[in-house]
Amino acid sequence: MNTSYDCLVVGGGPAGATVGTLLADLGHRVLILERARFPRHHIGESLMPQTYPTFKRLGLLEKLKASNFPTKESVQFVSASGKDSHPYYFTDRDPGEWSKTWQVPRDKFDQIMLDNARNHGAEVREGVGVKEVIFDGERAVGVVANAEGAMEEIGAKVVVDATGMNTLLSRQLGLRVADPDLKNGAIYAYYKGAHRDQGRNAGATIIIHTPDRKGWFWSIGLPDDMTSIGVVAPPSYLFTGRGDDPVATLDEEIANCPGVKWRLENAERVSSAHVTSDFSYRATKIAGDGWVLVGDAFAFLDPVYSSGVFLALKSGEMAADAIHAALGAGDTSADALGTFAPELMAGLQNIRQLIYAFYDDAFSFGKFNKEFPQYRDHIVRLLIGDVFSDGVGDVFDELRTWVKLPDPFPVAKSTTK
Repeated sequence: MNTSYDCLVVGGGPAGATVGTLLADLGHRVLILERARFPRHHIGESLMPQTYPTFKRLGLLEKLKASNFPTKESVQFVSASGKDSHPYYFTDRDPGEWSKTWQVPRDKFDQIMLDNARNHGAEVREGVGVKEVIFDGERAVGVVANAEGAMEEIGAKVVVDATGMNTLLSRQLGLRVADPDLKNGAIYAYYKGAHRDQGRNAGATIIIHTPDRKGWFWSIGLPDDMTSIGVVAPPSYLFTGRGDDPVATLDEEIANCPGVKWRLENAERVSSAHVTSDFSYRATKIAGDGWVLVGDAFAFLDPVYSSGVFLALKSGEMAADAIHAALGAGDTSADALGTFAPELMAGLQNIRQLIYAFYDDAFSFGKFNKEFPQYRDHIVRLLIGDVFSDGVGDVFDELRTWVKLPDPFPVAKSTTK
């Protein structure tokens, strides 16, 4: 078994590319194995502004600025009655360029990130699946890889699972647990010619409640006059008794939601309908001896606030720093590799609480901000992804008097299940 790699990353999406790029920058020999061949389709086009510091560290800012990706400066909500909220402009809080971000076609964006890992010195192999992680006792020592039917064992000092919702290692070790109150599915497609606002709100992510509040839509503007439109709702509502044609279900939901219908009056659907289940979950451990989980391989939160790519980048960055320190100390134990768990879990919990509030019929951003204007800044900070700073979670002390919020997940200490 080849054991010359310091770190072997399974998955070349944003989380895996981040880990690979940063560890290569720090002088480590890194191998990224990606089962697909890029570019490939992926859901999750909207970014949070707090991706900016990680993009800067990855050396990607100039490439993103030079792209044709629409600039995102705001989030807007539409009530069940069809009333548009005032947009939440991120730059009203801070006019710096770091308060803006982008709406990205994931096939192009993920390609940019994986190519960046290559350019920074990581070895990347596409079209290589990983069957399982190899353990020597309790320690991960490598993987069994499959390249077009040829099996190979590849070893490394640290194995990073960045396989996204496939959760390779969580499934292998039985670590994955669902968030019982956040079980949803989604149907989405791409449209050309959909309505977009002008000016600062042109690149907004728009979140639209359905009239009966059984679900919600997203509207995300992409390059070349393309718009991503998707509906999210419990599977029992979205899929049961609907037949086998997801296009028909999506069309029906659009027709029943005035806040979406008028935006698509002059639009043409230019893709098939995609179906996904986005059941929220987490792993009960973030690291073990010789292994680490990052991005959706560790936890997935409901997509309402577009936190997926942000958390992939942030967890990848945190993991890279922990792995670098562990390799330098010659200690790749669970405790050494999982040092970032408490900080990451605190940020996850802040987003998770805001998600629970969104799904509570008693809550609306407009009403809350009207009664507690002193917390508007906290809400904006959460929406931009400023979820790791001290004090931003203070808003939840007041919010708990309005709606039921979840208790924190137990901090995923690396040494306990």
